Amino acid sequence: MTHSSLKETITKLGEKGFRAEQIFRYFHQQDGQSIMDIDIIPIKLREELTSYYTVNSLRILHKLKSEVDGTIKYLFLLPDDNIIEGVVMSYSHGYSMCISTQVGCKMGCSFCASTKEGLVRNLTAAEMVNQIYEAEKDLGIRISNVVLMGSGEPLDNYENVVDFFDIINSKLGRNISLRNITLSTCGIVPGIYKLAKKNIPITLSISLHSPFDDKRAEIMPIANKYGLEELMEALRHYSAITNRRITFEYTLIKGTNDGEKEAIEIARLLNGMLAHVNLIPLNPIREYNEGRPDKDHVLKFQSMLKKLGVIATIRREMGSDISASCGQLRRSVLEEK
Repeated sequence: MTHSSLKETITKLGEKGFRAEQIFRYFHQQDGQSIMDIDIIPIKLREELTSYYTVNSLRILHKLKSEVDGTIKYLFLLPDDNIIEGVVMSYSHGYSMCISTQVGCKMGCSFCASTKEGLVRNLTAAEMVNQIYEAEKDLGIRISNVVLMGSGEPLDNYENVVDFFDIINSKLGRNISLRNITLSTCGIVPGIYKLAKKNIPITLSISLHSPFDDKRAEIMPIANKYGLEELMEALRHYSAITNRRITFEYTLIKGTNDGEKEAIEIARLLNGMLAHVNLIPLNPIREYNEGRPDKDHVLKFQSMLKKLGVIATIRREMGSDISASCGQLRRSVLEEK
């Protein structure tokens, strides 16, 4: 529950509103695990809450650490025996965590391992924050940056994701700045408009992967529903409302989307927009073992974009030796079982 929904629940039970703050702090500042252990509130209230509500619990099923850069990959076991992934990365500015928002995904992007078994269910806001809490507890650290880029399409689980923002940003809890949170979407246009209306100052990241509708639809089926013209209109609206720069994720696939015509069209699409392109060399999976461009080719594409006035960086590859890309570990464990 968000603090406001918890306060509403507590007052309906005939208790004073300040009890909600005590309970919220217990779970989100003090890493509490049990309603019955909140000794600052009356035993009668604890018993009543226990009879109606549960505390989410995740268990670390697998933990892999990269020998290359120290990236940690977790496979979490949910109470219903589903499994999700989370990844902790260390940077000079602190620790960043990539979390999942769904069990599986229904978007069907061709190069993504997360979507191959389809969507199982949405994660609750509790299950999202708990990925962070369990990783922090395990590593003895505090996460400062969060990326919603693990398994799942965040805008396909909109309400729970917005509640997650509320909880993780609360001054009564972890108080992680919304400006330190990135939401990655394949381009759910209605969700982008809903986010714009709320004017939440997160960073919005769009999976682009091709500046041409037909080619983009081959890579990501969602492009059949929301074309680039409709998507770019929504993004320009979002940018105008929030005044936030939009990141475009662009997976480079050798011989598919890495030519001069693509660079020119990207520059045309992004013209006049507060935008940044993040180039990602393809990380092949079994079902999409296309060409991964070499470093020189990636640098050449970046140079073409820069000459056309597009701000473009190459994503630092993390955890390459532990299958840190979303969905890979979960998939291999599901196959084993």
